[in-house]
Amino acid sequence: MRLLLTPSAAQELERLLRESSSARGIRFGVEAGGCAGLSYRMELAEGPQEGEITLQVEGIPFFVQPDKAFLWDGLEIDYPTGLSARGFVFRNPQARSTCGCGTSFAV
Repeated sequence: MRLLLTPSAAQELERLLRESSSARGIRFGVEAGGCAGLSYRMELAEGPQEGEITLQVEGIPFFVQPDKAFLWDGLEIDYPTGLSARGFVFRNPQARSTCGCGTSFAV
């Protein structure tokens, strides 16, 4: 089960966690939805929920459901900050297709 962060994504997530008074990590997962059928979910979280495990990625705790890891194993999360693009970008080796917005995919 591998989750990768670029330096800019790690920096942005660290900033978000620092600015939160209650978040202790990032809840990350995949759920049904979006143009292509599956969407990424990423949110600040106080801790893991029942059934979740904690992955440390670049020193950042991620709370994930291990039974869905096959949908995102090897995923790289980036955070470009250029003039034309700003926000989290997901590069998933498990995705067979993605939608135009880049936040949903199919396997």
